[in-house]
Amino acid sequence: MAFRYIESQSLKLFIFAGFREHKTLKTQSLLLTLATMALLAACAAPAPAPAPGAAAAAPVAPAEPVFQCNAEGARFAVGQQITPQLEAAARARAGAGTVRVLKPNQAVTMELNAGRLNLSVDARSRVKDVHCG
Repeated sequence: MAFRYIESQSLKLFIFAGFREHKTLKTQSLLLTLATMALLAACAAPAPAPAPGAAAAAPVAPAEPVFQCNAEGARFAVGQQITPQLEAAARARAGAGTVRVLKPNQAVTMELNAGRLNLSVDARSRVKDVHCG
């Protein structure tokens, strides 16, 4: 350790340079290292082994149905007033999973959804076109 010489009026003192700061810094560094190691050990812990006699396979959720829209099946709706019943019938006949009613000058998203039936209507809410997407 280095010594520092301090002279004041008639008093001469020797002080260990940075002794207390050095000890505090060492303790903080050690605590930080231990805390980091504990966190890493908790994250890296292996999964517990399954209990003997437990079921080998967990039940698997059924897959969602895949819809493929066919607009030709919904052509019957062109010229008719849009109603919830017409939407449901057009969706069923087109084999679509969802129906979207597109009104005049309405902003719409442009993502392709192969299982969606789009019903374009005029200002009087009559179906003027059907298409998938």
